[in-house]
Amino acid sequence: MVMWGVTVSCAGRLTSDGRESMPGPTPPSSRGAPPHEIVSASLGGLSIRKWQLENGMEIITVPDTAARSVTYLTVFRVGARDENASAGQTGLAHLFEHLMFTGTGKDGGPSTFDQQIEEVGGTSNATTAHDFTSYIDELPPEALERAIRLEADRMVNLALAPKQIANEREVVIQERLGTVEDSVDGTLDELVWGQAFQKHPYRWPIIGRMSDIKSLTPEEALGFYRRYYAPNRAVIVVAGRFEESVALERIRSAYAGLPAGPEVESPAVTPERAPKAEVRTRIERPVETDRLVIGYPAPALGDADRAAADVLNELLVGGPSSRLHRLLIVEREIASSVSGEIAPTRDPGLWCLWVQMTKGNHAGRAEELILSEIGRLTTESIAAPELVAAVNRLETAFWNELASSRGRAEALGHFDVTTGDFRNLIARPRAYGRVTGSDIERVARAFLSSTARSVVIAVPKEHR
Repeated sequence: MVMWGVTVSCAGRLTSDGRESMPGPTPPSSRGAPPHEIVSASLGGLSIRKWQLENGMEIITVPDTAARSVTYLTVFRVGARDENASAGQTGLAHLFEHLMFTGTGKDGGPSTFDQQIEEVGGTSNATTAHDFTSYIDELPPEALERAIRLEADRMVNLALAPKQIANEREVVIQERLGTVEDSVDGTLDELVWGQAFQKHPYRWPIIGRMSDIKSLTPEEALGFYRRYYAPNRAVIVVAGRFEESVALERIRSAYAGLPAGPEVESPAVTPERAPKAEVRTRIERPVETDRLVIGYPAPALGDADRAAADVLNELLVGGPSSRLHRLLIVEREIASSVSGEIAPTRDPGLWCLWVQMTKGNHAGRAEELILSEIGRLTTESIAAPELVAAVNRLETAFWNELASSRGRAEALGHFDVTTGDFRNLIARPRAYGRVTGSDIERVARAFLSSTARSVVIAVPKEHR
């Protein structure tokens, strides 16, 4: 998948109150061709279709007559990876997760987006990732038109007054204090990624570096908005109870008049397999027991090895029957929790194993046992029942995630933007079923068996 940058045609101007006045969308009219279908697929008994408007915006529809509500998701092809860290501009993508709720000139003023969704019985939220930013609305079916209108409006008409930017920047500062500076796990997560990558944008935190957040200017925020928020950088997903033809016509009416942004160069990003060698950090924190995180190189979400890696992760840390849970918690009793996650990234990311030690036991012992167990995976055959059980758990989790309209919308939209095609999501359960014991051994050797790992340990702070 190729990422590209855009700018909104016709530069905005500042109004007398310092707010950016952006050119508004063309009022709904008959102008603009209907969306044309790009591809279709099925998910269980549901039909999924992908459409495109003339301005490049893409729409994925998943109607479900059994649903009671409708989910409207907008995913923008912009995330932390698109920021200019060398210019001190990290955290902009996440800041816009907040700014997009501050209102437009058309919607009645600041802070009314949530209000207009809530007054019809809906909810709204957003998330920022390394590779995308998404906005989600869950509503009664009869309120879908309101979400379409509001989302089209804020895509280009955001009222970005300097005061609003300053207010939201302060909110993000407090969020960072709570989730990173004052959070042991947040600090560990930031350190394990930051020391693993040397050049790739995954090395800086999604929330941004504190110094960058504090120094961010209104001009930088406006520039980021103009560059990355446009219909040809967006994928809309509509899932749940709705009439497909009616929804498509309303989307065409609301968005067809929005100009596509011209292509511009995005920051050059070369995929990086990281870490290349062992890197480790030890920190003291006010914790009762040691905490350990080990970050290994990981295949990207769309990589051919990803399904086997997911199965291997399930074998190691997928619940009470997993190998590391039995070894560290049940048999040795040196840990109170163990978990793992392979980052859902567009480029190669990190495969992180997390361990919370019990009192009197040190993280080094857990690390030794983890390395030993990984060694076994590269030399000993996996018993068929153990492999089948891991695959079954993954498939169950997959279908549970897609049981709701919201789950379908988020999974389809995020897979589409991250891997380039939502059909990669649909193919994933079949890929799990094809994983063999030899695949597990090969992937364990390829990603987990070398000394290339990013290790961070938090130990109890000594009282002086």
